[in-house]
Amino acid sequence: DGVTEVLAHHRDSLQDKFIEVPCSEDYDSHKRFEGCTPRKCGRGVTDAVITREEAERIRRIAERGLSLGGSDGGASILDLHSGALSLGKHFVNLYRYFGDKIQDIFTEEDFALYRDVRQRIQQRIAQAFGISSASMYLTKPTFFSRINNTEAKTTHDEYWHPHVDKVTYGSFDYTSLLYLSDYTEDFGGGRFVFMDTGSNKTIEPRAGRVSFFTSGSENLHRVEKVHWGTRYAITISFTCNPDHGIGDPVLT
Repeated sequence: DGVTEVLAHHRDSLQDKFIEVPCSEDYDSHKRFEGCTPRKCGRGVTDAVITREEAERIRRIAERGLSLGGSDGGASILDLHSGALSLGKHFVNLYRYFGDKIQDIFTEEDFALYRDVRQRIQQRIAQAFGISSASMYLTKPTFFSRINNTEAKTTHDEYWHPHVDKVTYGSFDYTSLLYLSDYTEDFGGGRFVFMDTGSNKTIEPRAGRVSFFTSGSENLHRVEKVHWGTRYAITISFTCNPDHGIGDPVLT
């Protein structure tokens, strides 16, 4: 693992921390959108956009949704947009599978909070990178994750491999993570790791903490294996290409 530097300790309450890094060439192989496609690249962390109380409310949305299913392995996914929910070794469509019962699980207030939080994160990213938030579009997949130390049963459970978001999902230009539980209190392991040449830069999750970064190879990353407890987070990603944009989820 080499040298590890902690960018954000779970004990710290960070107003705003931003580190610029040189952009990779990944964006050159996609259509560029002036005023949005990254020309300034980097990574940021803030505890000042979402309150801990809001994070707890969002975590309860995740807990209620994931209580309907869950992976046999250690990593479970809930995507409110597509309805994808881990169930055993597979995925089901939450909305088709549970039908009208969904109204008993989620409320309009849940979806309104989700929208509000997404908008604030989008504005914060736009501000950090000097672009207009109106030029960014929510893109898929955008999902809740629940990770524990259960042994992986399928490749979907193997969340710890190093990867580049722009390579995995061509539409991604900006990625964000909102953490919904606390490192060392709710779970052990599970830190977020930027893998830079010569050193690792880690972020220790804290409820309400948002980390965000440009999605290219300049931000190769992984998540450490969770050793105990349960780690909740939500991944919210943005594209500059309106063709890849999606709307906020709606309670139908």
